[in-house]
Amino acid sequence: MLQLKISEFQFECGTDEAGRGCLAGPVTAAAVILPNDFSHPWLTDSKQLSAKKRIALKTIIEKEAISFAFTHVMMEEIDQLNILNASILAMHRSIEQLSPSAQFIAVDGNRFKPFGKTPYETVVKGDGKFLHIAAASIIAKTERDAFMAKIDEEYPAYQWKQNKGYPTAAHREAIKKYGPTPYHRKSFRLLPGQLVLPL
Repeated sequence: MLQLKISEFQFECGTDEAGRGCLAGPVTAAAVILPNDFSHPWLTDSKQLSAKKRIALKTIIEKEAISFAFTHVMMEEIDQLNILNASILAMHRSIEQLSPSAQFIAVDGNRFKPFGKTPYETVVKGDGKFLHIAAASIIAKTERDAFMAKIDEEYPAYQWKQNKGYPTAAHREAIKKYGPTPYHRKSFRLLPGQLVLPL
């Protein structure tokens, strides 16, 4: 059973990101404040759920959350900042949009930067332990998947609808054949060492 929150604060948000290990597309984070009586039998780490269940849960979370927000940080900023800093920035931008403001932040993973003076705690595999982090993982993943499906229409050869920008064999094959697109992260190794692209 996932726990509701870490602190005694009324407005504790969970935050998580999706797309850190991708070669293309944004890194997307979400922040969610759930009511104290929230529960749902399916709600767990988004990676454990089918796409259909994630979409169904997204609707429930958006309806029942006290507040939620998501943010895409695009390829240019990822290349400037590095992926870890871009992920944290996406979380900060999502937390900023919450109303009421978060009084405490529960962060998935083990790295975060202070958000003003708001107390926070990092939780490794937090999306499998806390409901609000799991909810944030679902919002981040579904919003990012929707973005990747949209840009897939522009560049169908890269199969982003299926691989979501992750380094699958088909994705790497398309990069080798057609080169990188404006949606590729230039600071990432797009191909294994012996197949370096002139960017």
